[in-house]
Amino acid sequence: MSLASCSEDSISPDAGGDGDGDSTTEVPLAQVAKPKPNPWLAQEEYSITHFNSAQTDAFSSAVKDGTFNIDLSKCQMTWSGPVNLMTLASTSPNYMWGMSSDRVSYLDISDGKLERVAEAGLPGITMKTQEQLTRIIADHATYDELSKTVTDILGPAPQMSMANGNYVLCDKDNYAYTNAGQVMARYRLANPNNPKDGIMLDHQIRLTNFTFGSFTLVGATMTYDGHLVVAAQNGLLVLNRALTTIEDSYPLPSDQILTNSICIDENGGVYVASNSRTPGGKGLMQKLICKDGKISTSQADGAWQAYYDGGPQAPCIKLGHGTGSTPTLMGFGQDKDKLVVITDGSKRMKLVAFWRDEIPSDAQQVAGYDKRIAGVHEVTCGLGTSTEWIQSEQSVVVGGYDAFVVNNINVTNQEINDKIIGVIAIGPIVKGPQGAECVRWNTKEKKWESKWTRSDVSSVSMIPAVSIKSEMVFVCGWNDASGWEVTGLDWKSGATRHRSILGKNNRANGAYAIIQYLANGDLLFNSVAGPIRVKY
Repeated sequence: MSLASCSEDSISPDAGGDGDGDSTTEVPLAQVAKPKPNPWLAQEEYSITHFNSAQTDAFSSAVKDGTFNIDLSKCQMTWSGPVNLMTLASTSPNYMWGMSSDRVSYLDISDGKLERVAEAGLPGITMKTQEQLTRIIADHATYDELSKTVTDILGPAPQMSMANGNYVLCDKDNYAYTNAGQVMARYRLANPNNPKDGIMLDHQIRLTNFTFGSFTLVGATMTYDGHLVVAAQNGLLVLNRALTTIEDSYPLPSDQILTNSICIDENGGVYVASNSRTPGGKGLMQKLICKDGKISTSQADGAWQAYYDGGPQAPCIKLGHGTGSTPTLMGFGQDKDKLVVITDGSKRMKLVAFWRDEIPSDAQQVAGYDKRIAGVHEVTCGLGTSTEWIQSEQSVVVGGYDAFVVNNINVTNQEINDKIIGVIAIGPIVKGPQGAECVRWNTKEKKWESKWTRSDVSSVSMIPAVSIKSEMVFVCGWNDASGWEVTGLDWKSGATRHRSILGKNNRANGAYAIIQYLANGDLLFNSVAGPIRVKY
């Protein structure tokens, strides 16, 4: 494994975008209100999936403009997987927790490094070898050839590996929390003064008998008063941080199932977007109240429910019949409108905003929808009316009152029955999706307005993220000529400002992970086979 820095070939960025964002009416992202930092997390950013408790996918590091041709063989990388959803900020700026579907690692990122100094397997999970992971990301000529390789290594249902390490966090005392199926686990350093002494499984709790018949856990977050809220397919549990006590539980309605994580606010609001178990059935957005470890569904405490549109099962990437989004909060501090946003389950999805607190007295009910719904926008991504699917498995990226969404679905002749095999195949073997859109919430007229669209941008499965300082939103997609690419789009106009061309090997496939950048602007790429540090 080479520890040399990546090569670069800087070229002028491409122009692009078919929108005409008006910068004169926009507040710089660096000046917009941010979510209140959660005092129980290790850092304000990166200590929980989707970066913060509001799940906005926004980070503060600046990123260079330009086009960079990256030789991944010369980059520092570690091996884990086959899903590495996010690398977590620890309590030290010199170290991060590598969170994966098969292990927990501790990574030294000081002085430009990405070096694993310790690791521990998840409870009951066998860590994949570098040789196995290399076989998974190898070039495969056909879908059937890839399918055989992956099932030989991961078993007959490879997508079950996504039931481990899916939503993770690091708390203020540097405990890292993750799951392995129905087990919730907490890890710590054996010696906080010397990480090379190793990682210990501090405590674990099997939740099988308490998750209302769920197959797996799907999310976790930490409340602002220090309780762990764990989401399972069929309900929520509240645990103490030590994972020794189940403090409360809440079952979802029997016709609903949860496939994504949850978000919270500083006042105890827990936002849950479940899907109908029936194709085309209504999904349910809920605000629960969690204080002192107890869940309330009482309207008197501020809880509410509202239904949103569902749809059919997508042919690839996306799970379930409803939203593919973890709910994202929009509007903070003194901002006028306080919203929570998701994409719905329609074949051609809609961006849906809900009033998250008291419904304003001057709010006009959207025709045909629950009065709790503040606005509905039909997403086009600049694609024509003949495009059958415009759907996302990603959370909505939020900066100020702007929201960014991507299309993850493309209809192909290849039948894809397993999400992991599909996510490894799409791009190199199976034609991938295209399309992205940025939408603005108009606080005066209280409605969505399309800001810009890009029908030519590819975003296969990675979670996009926005740089507040650089005002660029990043996606990862496939280009038939040059392979995998992280593309940075101007937040105001949609123009292409950054391209990291990573090549055609599937080591550059992000497989459901989130795009991250480090404090110095290096790309922290959460590859299907383990994190990679890309230096510009």
